[in-house]
Amino acid sequence: MDKRLEAGWFQRIAWSVLAWGSIGMLVWVPFLYVAIRRGRGSDWGAFAAFALFDSVMVTWIALMPEEGGPDDTILGLVFIVEMLAAALMLLFAVFDRRTARPAAPTAPAAAYGAPPQGPYGYPYGR
Repeated sequence: MDKRLEAGWFQRIAWSVLAWGSIGMLVWVPFLYVAIRRGRGSDWGAFAAFALFDSVMVTWIALMPEEGGPDDTILGLVFIVEMLAAALMLLFAVFDRRTARPAAPTAPAAAYGAPPQGPYGYPYGR
């Protein structure tokens, strides 16, 4: 059972804007959406990783004793790497590309010299 989750560029960009616009606090939401819709183990793993990462980041920020220390630089770099990884995943890796819709089947052309069909309901050819 291979479920596909297709998304256009507008949807991909909207999910990335949600992650960046919330300053990383809601970066796990698009991955939860994908995991629920598609249900693959890798999708659930990505969701769990981002949810755990955000939990650790919030705890780390809350427990930092002062501003301006070396921990601020490390925290900032880790945050930027996490946000870039999430944005790249949302834009290029998570969603499947749209497939071309198959053309509607057409009726075969009538053979040359075939008698024309009359309207239905007139069995005597009037």
